[in-house]
Amino acid sequence: MEIFDTLSRDFNNSSTWLEIAVLAACIALAYLASRAVGRQQPADSVWFGRRTVDGLMFPLLSLALVYAARVGVEHYQPVFLLRVAVPVLTSLVLIRFFARVLTAAFPRSAAMRLVERIVSWVAWGVAVLWIVGLLPLVRQELADITISFGKSQVSLLMLLQGVLSAGLVMVLALWVSSTFERRVLSNAVNDLSMRKVAVNATRAVLLMIGMLFALSAVGVDLTALSVLGGAVGVGLGFGLQKLASNYVSGFVILLERSLRIGDNVRVDGFEGRITDIKTRYTLIRAGNGRESIVPNETLITQRVENLSDADRKFNVTTNIVVGYDSDVAQVQRILCEAAAAQARVLKEPQPVAYLVNFAPDGLEFSLNFWISDPSAGSVNLRSAINIAILEGLRGAGIDIPYPQRVVQIRGDAVPPVPAGAVADVPAPAPQRPEAGDTGL
Repeated sequence: MEIFDTLSRDFNNSSTWLEIAVLAACIALAYLASRAVGRQQPADSVWFGRRTVDGLMFPLLSLALVYAARVGVEHYQPVFLLRVAVPVLTSLVLIRFFARVLTAAFPRSAAMRLVERIVSWVAWGVAVLWIVGLLPLVRQELADITISFGKSQVSLLMLLQGVLSAGLVMVLALWVSSTFERRVLSNAVNDLSMRKVAVNATRAVLLMIGMLFALSAVGVDLTALSVLGGAVGVGLGFGLQKLASNYVSGFVILLERSLRIGDNVRVDGFEGRITDIKTRYTLIRAGNGRESIVPNETLITQRVENLSDADRKFNVTTNIVVGYDSDVAQVQRILCEAAAAQARVLKEPQPVAYLVNFAPDGLEFSLNFWISDPSAGSVNLRSAINIAILEGLRGAGIDIPYPQRVVQIRGDAVPPVPAGAVADVPAPAPQRPEAGDTGL
């Protein structure tokens, strides 16, 4: 009751209208400053977001201005609204920071949405305790609750502080790594594979350094981690051989650049385009939308067909059979013109047609052409070229033969009659009577 009496007394002694005016002026000034600075910022910016109030800059500037106004007004009279606004804006800053960084680092992760909600509830709960003045009492109660780990005892407050510190450090590391990727690596490194190596290495190093700082901040002896490191090494040597092999293979693939993001490959009969190379597996998406998750060790130890050249040209073929009496040069010209007429077919190298086989039904030709956008599909392009080939051959009068089989039966051969069966002998054809024959 004493806490609520203090809040009521401060509210009655404060100048409500003056604090409302000061608070509105601080928020308006923070909004105008954020809007002026963030006009040219990208939509995925952590500081500004898609709209001015979505980013971190607006609540952070509001908190700084409101805190400065609170300190100034307290010299002349008691404050209530400004004192309440400080913890509220502090919680909003933490929530926006976690939400924007996690969204930028994991744009389509459902787990990150759950983490955002948990952080929001915890932040607003701490703000309420801060406003009503119960936060010191809660901290003291948490410090009195201890948990024994062998010979050492750890308070619940220390555990919570360690979790919060580790979470904050991890989010900071993710923010720095994503900013480094977007602002530095995207301009300095053009190769997607090398950029992925730099991003993964930077994120791993920052997370490791951040975790060490977080553990030091809560009083954990870092020399105890040597035992943990030895245990992890033994586990990797015996129980995690495949996992370690996949991780090492992933870095080998990215460093050697034998396979790159965007290459069209065929692995174990599955053909598609590499969309991402993770540290443990590689994602391959087929043209029909199916996606295959291939362990990196498979790409190192087994045969993989890379269907893309170094310049990202993709070869597509289609076959056609024409009659044996067709003009070979004319057929080749019709095939190449049908391919060259399509906008997606590259002009260099030019489409080329080969006589590849003397088929039982005619001459078999193979048309080869190249495209640079296999992700747009090859079946639709092959269909359009086949239609153009069919129209060109028909217009030139070139025959497209049907499959034919000729069966010859010798006239003097009589098929055997099974024993006991009556032979079916055809009746003789009626004869026309000769002249003078009355038929009697």
